[in-house]
Amino acid sequence: MTFPFIFFAAAFAGALLTTLLALPLWRRWCLCTNLVDDPRDGKNYDAPKIHTGAIPLAGGFAVLTGILLPLFFGAGLIEFDVVKTSFTNLILQGLEKRGLELSAIALGAVSITFLGWFDDKHELKPLPKLAGQFLVALLVTVASKRITLFVHSEIFSYAITILWLLAAINAFNFMDNMNGLCAGLGAIGAFIFAFIAAAHGEYLVAITGFLMCGALVGFLPWNFPHARAFLGDAGSHLVGYLLAVMAILPHFYTKQSPHPFAVLSPLLVLAIPLLDLAQVTVVRTLNKRPFWIGDTNHLSHRLTRAGLSRTQAVLLLWLAAAGLGALAVCL
Repeated sequence: MTFPFIFFAAAFAGALLTTLLALPLWRRWCLCTNLVDDPRDGKNYDAPKIHTGAIPLAGGFAVLTGILLPLFFGAGLIEFDVVKTSFTNLILQGLEKRGLELSAIALGAVSITFLGWFDDKHELKPLPKLAGQFLVALLVTVASKRITLFVHSEIFSYAITILWLLAAINAFNFMDNMNGLCAGLGAIGAFIFAFIAAAHGEYLVAITGFLMCGALVGFLPWNFPHARAFLGDAGSHLVGYLLAVMAILPHFYTKQSPHPFAVLSPLLVLAIPLLDLAQVTVVRTLNKRPFWIGDTNHLSHRLTRAGLSRTQAVLLLWLAAAGLGALAVCL
C-alpha cells in the first residue's frame, strides 16, 4: 500500500497547489471579462444576495485546472517512464482498458464546466440549461458504466443513470448558496469516494477523487468563510457531475462486501445535497412556485433562521456529510 499512498498524496497535494496558484489568474480574468456576481448590476437574481460587491466567478475554472493539470502531468511522467513502479503499471493497464470511458468522462467534465460558465455569463433559461445537462449526462451514460440496481433492463439502466447525473448536478447547483458550502461538501464527498475506491483497488477512480478533493480544498481559502471568489454555476456543475460519476464507477457490491445495501452508499455520501434538492423542490411546488426559482428555504438558510451564523451552519452541514460518509464506508 506504500506506493498507492504516495500517489494518492501526490494527487491531492498537486491539485491543491495548482488550484491555489491558478485561482488568482482566473480571478483576474473574470474581473477583466466581467464574469462576476454583482447584486448591484440590476439583474433579476433568484434569491437575495448576502454580499454587496462584485465577486469573481473564478472557482469553476480554477478547480478544473487543479484537476486536469496534475492529471496530465502525472500521466506524462508515467507514459514516458519517468516514474516506473508496479503501481504505475496497474495505472497504465487501467488507462488502456478504460481509455475511451475516461476520455468521455473528461470531455463531460470540460463540457459541463463550460455549460455552467455560459449560464454564469448569459443566465440561461431553465429548459436550455437542462437540455445541456442532459446531453452531457447522455454522453457519459453511453460511454461509461451505468447503474443497474440489480434490474436487468438496458432501458432502465440508461434512464436511471441519466436521472442520477441530472439530480446530482442540480443538487450541488442548488447547494451553492453559502460561502464554502458546495465546495466543502464536494471535497468531503470526493474524499469518501476516493477512500472507498482505493479500498477496493480501483486506483483510477481513487486518484480522480483525491485530485478533486485537493482542488476543492485549494479553492476553499478563497471562498470560506469570506469569499474573494465564487464557484459559480461552472464550479457547482463540475462538482455535482464529478461526484455523480464517481458514484457510478466503483463496484460497491462485491464478493468481498456482498451486502445488497452497499449499493446505497452513494446516496449516503451525497445525502445532504440530495435531501436539500428534494425538500426545496417540494416546498416550492407546494407554494405553487417554479422549483428552479431560488429562495431561502435551503437547509443552510433554515439553520441560520434557527440561530446559527452562516459559518456555523456550513460547518454543521459539513459535519453531517462527513458522518454520513463514514456510515457509507462502513457499508
